[in-house]
Amino acid sequence: MTVWQFFRRYALLLPVLLTACAGQGMQGTSSQRDIARVEAYFQTVDLKAAPFSQVWPDGAVGSGTLVYRPGYLDMRFTEPHFMTLHAEGRHAVFSDSANGAETRIGLAHNPLGLLLDNPVRLGGAVTVTDIRRAPGVLQLSLARTDNPSQGLVTLRFHETAAHLSLYEVRIVDERRRVTLITLGSG
Repeated sequence: MTVWQFFRRYALLLPVLLTACAGQGMQGTSSQRDIARVEAYFQTVDLKAAPFSQVWPDGAVGSGTLVYRPGYLDMRFTEPHFMTLHAEGRHAVFSDSANGAETRIGLAHNPLGLLLDNPVRLGGAVTVTDIRRAPGVLQLSLARTDNPSQGLVTLRFHETAAHLSLYEVRIVDERRRVTLITLGSG
């Protein structure tokens, strides 16, 4: 067998081998520990009147305060004008005071729904697609296991000692539009 024949025969296996290696990397002890820590964070988190800023896919910027606990999210925008997003369980309602519109959103196929299960489980229906670490930062990306093309949620945490603090949520919808929510004063 020539080198070219060997390469052609086994090149078809390369994507399978790379996928297997990537999957094994996500199952490592460190990764499993990070996943467990993030699940524990979401079991105990109770944000009350936390300031946030948001950048919509069109580049528009808003801000306000939010309340979040497992299975519940309430965002109150004060900029650019008063709006609310109330999400609980499998549904959300967005109300815009500028035009009086009210939009109901099903969360079963919306990336935001990944964070509204009670409890949040990062396995089964949710797949952790990527884990990255930098000094003082832990980042996890999540997708729906049964249909990852419905969107991606990337969570960024500040990490001090054994404590995690969520500071950024990046949501990419099925059309690849990005919404960025930053917690804190900006």
